[in-house]
Amino acid sequence: MKFISKVHGEIEYDENNIITFNKGIPGFNDLKKFILLDLQEYEPFQLLQSLEDEEIALIVTSPYVFFNDYEIKLNDETINNLKITSSEQVNVITTVTLNSDVNKITTNLQGPIVINTSNNLGEQIILDDSKYKVKSPLNKEV
Repeated sequence: MKFISKVHGEIEYDENNIITFNKGIPGFNDLKKFILLDLQEYEPFQLLQSLEDEEIALIVTSPYVFFNDYEIKLNDETINNLKITSSEQVNVITTVTLNSDVNKITTNLQGPIVINTSNNLGEQIILDDSKYKVKSPLNKEV
């Protein structure tokens, strides 16, 4: 299938790659269908592109690339909503806020996006753990 993104042009994807967010994503509650695309030239970053609004795309990354001690505990509601039966099904990504100053690029560790890779259901959750911030610098040297 093909999708035309206003920013990224023509995107090819397979129907079984569509991630469904039954609750939407905070700030985009009406948008339910997204695809996750690798950005080869910009690894480890990916693009979470809405299929319902060509102008909506979020830069995301695996928090574990930058924070190897990052840990989340999923509550029963999230496990049930996403129909998770094993930890191997879970993919965790976080949204990235870009900045022309690389030292000011941040990621949202307090609001990770959890995706069940076996059924492509996704949900953004908010962690109660105050050690994780909404704007955590990717460059820890700062």
